[in-house]
Amino acid sequence: MSHPIGMQTAEGKEMLKQVRRICEALPEATEFIDGHGHTSFKVREKTFIMMSDYGMNFKSDLETQEILIQEEHFYRPAYIGHRGWIGIREPKDWAEMATLLKEAYLRAAPKRLVKQVLEAE
Repeated sequence: MSHPIGMQTAEGKEMLKQVRRICEALPEATEFIDGHGHTSFKVREKTFIMMSDYGMNFKSDLETQEILIQEEHFYRPAYIGHRGWIGIREPKDWAEMATLLKEAYLRAAPKRLVKQVLEAE
């Protein structure tokens, strides 16, 4: 069974547009399509966002995950949730998402890039 490649729906394409806007400010963040057809973002070979038309998963830690999943629009994704990743189906608050996705990037980025981003704030 083949998977659709990248974002196919209008909602998925809009979500991707917002995520691209956020990630363009993050040094060395790159977009790619993974082996399952998901649009993903990585920094130095470490994935920090995985997206499909059904929502988005992003890197976090277990403590932050526990706090966020108390809100009904966040959930613990299968297969990667035990590592602290967080899922959201239909992001609405893009200011909040910008903060969360930047934190996801900082968890994946090497120290040099983390320092560069934090010094730019």
